[in-house]
Amino acid sequence: MTEMLKITLPDGSERQVAPGTTPAEIAADIGPGLAKAALAARVDGEVRDIMRPLERDVALSLITAKDEADALELVRHDYAHVLAEAVQALWPGTQITFGPATDDGFYYDVMAPEGRDPFSMDDLPAIEEKMREIIRADKPLRREVWSREQLIEKWQSEGETFKAEWAAELPENEELTVYWSGDDWLDMCRGPHLASTGKLDPQAFKLMRVAGAYWRGDQKNAQLTRIYGTGWLNKKQLNAYLHRLEEAQKRDHRKLGQEMDLFHLQQEAHGSVFWHPKGYRIWRELESYMRRKMDGAGYREIKTPQVMDARQWEKSGHWGKYRENMFVIPDEVPNTEDDAELVSHDAEWMALKPMNCPAHVLVFKQGITSYRDLPVRLGEMGCCHRNEPHGALHGLMRVRQFTQDDAHIFCTEDQVIEETRRFCELADTVYADFGFTYEIKLALRPEQRFGSDEDWDKAEAELRQAVVDAGMATEEYGWEELPGEGAFYAPKLEWHLTDAIGRTWQVGTIQSDRVLPERLDASYVGEDGERHRPVMLHRAIFGSYERFIGILIEHFAGRLPVWLAPVQAVVATIVSDADDYANEVEAKLAAAGIRVETDLRNEKINYKVREHSVGKVPVILAIGHREVEERTVTVRRLGEKQTSVTSLTDIVSELSRSATPPDLL
Repeated sequence: MTEMLKITLPDGSERQVAPGTTPAEIAADIGPGLAKAALAARVDGEVRDIMRPLERDVALSLITAKDEADALELVRHDYAHVLAEAVQALWPGTQITFGPATDDGFYYDVMAPEGRDPFSMDDLPAIEEKMREIIRADKPLRREVWSREQLIEKWQSEGETFKAEWAAELPENEELTVYWSGDDWLDMCRGPHLASTGKLDPQAFKLMRVAGAYWRGDQKNAQLTRIYGTGWLNKKQLNAYLHRLEEAQKRDHRKLGQEMDLFHLQQEAHGSVFWHPKGYRIWRELESYMRRKMDGAGYREIKTPQVMDARQWEKSGHWGKYRENMFVIPDEVPNTEDDAELVSHDAEWMALKPMNCPAHVLVFKQGITSYRDLPVRLGEMGCCHRNEPHGALHGLMRVRQFTQDDAHIFCTEDQVIEETRRFCELADTVYADFGFTYEIKLALRPEQRFGSDEDWDKAEAELRQAVVDAGMATEEYGWEELPGEGAFYAPKLEWHLTDAIGRTWQVGTIQSDRVLPERLDASYVGEDGERHRPVMLHRAIFGSYERFIGILIEHFAGRLPVWLAPVQAVVATIVSDADDYANEVEAKLAAAGIRVETDLRNEKINYKVREHSVGKVPVILAIGHREVEERTVTVRRLGEKQTSVTSLTDIVSELSRSATPPDLL
């Protein structure tokens, strides 16, 4: 008699099934509704095909559309394979390479057949229609295990040179699998997949764009075409995503930055921002706000050098772990002779700082620090440089030169939890002032790291406890732990902000570091008179000013809160006879601390309103004959069609309140 398998379900109940039973059969046995809804199975924690037979006792849960993260990963993976099948069906001889799921969709890298131009946007409608045909055919997706020799022979015989090359390099002990789509098309893939193409919604995907790509990401290799798509569980989700994209385009900080005359970027300084007066006013307001917050929380501000000797970066560990992202500088006077090398090969090396922490340790080490002095909280609006690839640069969001609202807390072991809790509460007040909601994540130790397991255990437990003590380790705060995503020297808490259209941005962080104080020999004198290592907490709230300003511009669609707006009010005349009164209104507003401009041009008022609305000025005060006689102003607020008439005294009072930073109210 065949020994039955024991299957443990999520509710703790158990079922006895014969070996070879599939999760799909178990779903059908539970009920027809579940059988229809089930997309895949989680077997002892691993996501597997719902049609893959079970061969041992396992814990089993069934994945449905309600398990959205798993379900989206599955359907996007399948959309990628259907894309590859469609392209090969339309253009035989096309070579396929890889096609993973992404955060919002999928892509596949392909090479057009010989004699055909690379694929373009013009090809996407035909590919989409072929994909829908394959989906409607409801082709079974079937897993098979093949030998390496079978795979190589298959790909070579069909002219799939990229696949053959990859198959030849797969590890000897790895189980090699292919997936059939029906009986006429297959791809090499680990899986898992849905039971059939018909499980996909043919109206829930869209091909978005094409781009150039290189085989295995190497510019020396063959150039391919990458076809990008977005895929969802249903059409409603797709439409919501496309709407978000449309909103994101309207809110693009690069476009708004130009319209509002805030900043520009140009090739003469790749990845560095040219701030215009209005943009730098936003910066200054944020910097003043953050200084007040840091002063109130007991931080002392310092300023450290931009360039430090490479030996310091070697000691800190950054030279070995981070050098490819650093700008290095020879420590010598450059040669002025035209026919000679600019620098010699004997120069000592220095580097522009990519972060502030090693310099802060050097400040901490000056003099003798007692345990009575701790915690020491050192803050810096520190300008840093990182050698990001040109192709990765993106407006204010990813730059080469940036300034952090950086700080480091040097404390005893016993103070770590309390200092971290205090930081959680400080960050909460800051994000609330900007109207952001957020989630907190704990990024745990990566594979490659410095420090002992004991220190990592302690640091992770401290950060975890601090969030518990702050009352934030809850579903409300999206509390989650992220294995393997910590820095090479420390675990970290991350703050992920949600903006007005639902996107998330990782900004704030605090890291609990025992490695850098050891490597750079930082110490304090304990109560016992002996030297002890402090724990170093690296922390930031904005992250970088550049990126945070970009996030704010997109979050508010340029309509910044009045206290942050570069120009808070414009006094615009309707007739030239109102010029004197307009200047008087401007003077009173300016005396009250309002950033105000006058527009006395000989233009129609509607023209002036449109122009200042594009510039996202929060309030326009229109003045004509009636306003001069009654000593009033007509108020038009950004985004509102209705106007109101109010007295000069009242508008000065109202704007004074709305122009006050939230921490000073």
